[in-house]
Amino acid sequence: MSREIHNQVTPEELAHTFDEAPLETDLSIYSFEDWLTLALFWVMTACVFLQFFTRYVLNDSYAWTEEIAVNCLIGVVFMGSVMCVRMSRHIQVDVLYHYLPPSLTRVMSLLVDVLRIGFFAYMSWLMWRYLEIVADEEMVTVALPRGIVFYTVFAAFVLMFLRSIQVFVANLRRGYSVLERPEEFQSVGD
Repeated sequence: MSREIHNQVTPEELAHTFDEAPLETDLSIYSFEDWLTLALFWVMTACVFLQFFTRYVLNDSYAWTEEIAVNCLIGVVFMGSVMCVRMSRHIQVDVLYHYLPPSLTRVMSLLVDVLRIGFFAYMSWLMWRYLEIVADEEMVTVALPRGIVFYTVFAAFVLMFLRSIQVFVANLRRGYSVLERPEEFQSVGD
C-alpha cells in the first residue's frame, strides 16, 4: 500500500515560486491547422455556453446553438486529426516491432506509411464525391449550407493526405519511424 507524501510549504516559499522566470513558450511547433482547430473549439465552447445559459438561466433555449456546436465539433475532430497525422500521434500498435528483426520492421513501417497515404487519398476522393451529392443542403435550424461542414471535412482529409506524405518523407530521411523507435519521439511533457 502506497502512502501519499505531502510536504508542508510555507507561505513565503509559495510566494517565491512566482519570482522564478517563466518558461519559454515555443509556438513554432504549431501549424495553421492547429490554430484553426483552436478557433473552432472556442466557437463550439461559446455555443455550448450560450445554449446552457439560455436553457437553464433564461428558460428559453436557442435551438441553433446545438446544431452549430455539433458542426464545430465535427470540425474540431477532423482538423485535430490533421495535427495527429503531422505529429504521428494517432493510436498505433507497435508490439510486433519489439520482437521482429529491424530489417523486417523497416519494411513494415514503410508499408504502414504507404497505406496511410493511400487511405487519406481515397477518403479525400470519397469526400469529394459525397460533396457532389449533398453540398447544396441547408442546416436544419440556421439558413446556412451544410456544405460548410462537409468542405471542412474534405479539407481535413486533403491535409491529412499531405501531412502523411510529409511524415513519410521525414521517416525516409531519418531512417526510422515512430513505430520502430517510439522512444525517439517522446517529449519532455509526455
